[in-house]
Amino acid sequence: MFKKILLASVISSGLFASVAQAQEVVRLGNLKFAHYGAVSYIKEIAPKCGIKVEERVFAKGLDAMQAVIAGELDVGAVSSEAVISARASGTPIYLVAGFAKGGARLVGRADLGMKTVKDLKGKKVGVTRGGIQDILLAAELAQNGLTYSDQPGKDVQIIYLGFPDLNQALLGKNIDAIMQSEPYSSQAINKGFGNEIIKPYDTPIGEPVRTMVMTEKFYKERRPVAEKFMRCFVEATKTFIDNKELAEKYVRENMFKGQVSHEDFVNAIENSPYTYDVTAEHIQITTDLMQKYGVGKMAKPPVAKDWVKTDLLEQAKKSLNIK
Repeated sequence: MFKKILLASVISSGLFASVAQAQEVVRLGNLKFAHYGAVSYIKEIAPKCGIKVEERVFAKGLDAMQAVIAGELDVGAVSSEAVISARASGTPIYLVAGFAKGGARLVGRADLGMKTVKDLKGKKVGVTRGGIQDILLAAELAQNGLTYSDQPGKDVQIIYLGFPDLNQALLGKNIDAIMQSEPYSSQAINKGFGNEIIKPYDTPIGEPVRTMVMTEKFYKERRPVAEKFMRCFVEATKTFIDNKELAEKYVRENMFKGQVSHEDFVNAIENSPYTYDVTAEHIQITTDLMQKYGVGKMAKPPVAKDWVKTDLLEQAKKSLNIK
């Protein structure tokens, strides 16, 4: 009898251990934007991937990176400039995938009827400090021969505000234009108080790629879990690309609680499609422009090929027959 109890105990312990192992926790940092939806969806399908994903949502990428630096996250989904700044400061992270591209728009006050970047001369333009939009705005102004500062006296005065606050300032006519992320830029246009000046993809960056990073510790020391997570990411992204209705329902209802309309969502994703990929070349160009325009204030810019690691991504895509 004792042997049977002991055997049952051993079997039970083994099962418990395997279940615990199967449900290893991955701590994910994410942002609240339409094009971050597939990343958020990972937690919904994580159990069938053999992991549990705990998502924390941050106001901006720099906040998420601070949590990575503090050891509170294993994976972060953020704009490339936040990741580059963190790596430049010595944070041990690897850039492992892209998950969306584009996602920016220069929007003017509808009543001003501005049509080109040159029309911004003498105007106040809002942007979120340190974001990819900040770099794109600097690049656009520079290549159009406009000087800029956050103080009066230049061709363009920059006003730094958070993403939702930019729309409110434009609506209130406190600023004349915004370099904004999605879905906020689409909302400004659809609600009638903003008009698109340009999608800012004619700079050397092209369409900026939103990036996923892992801590070096997670990538190296928890490799089997990292592989499961990456496969789950690829599966979630493929689901959103293939099933547009599910993607819209999830983003509008789960992430934005009905605050984003059908039209807002469609317009936002047209300007920020989901993807899987990123290249060291793209990250190097972004790094070089950050240094050129003083975004991130990096003493020693990181060399992209040293820390862009897409092997897990390629392995996951291959296993799911995705090219």
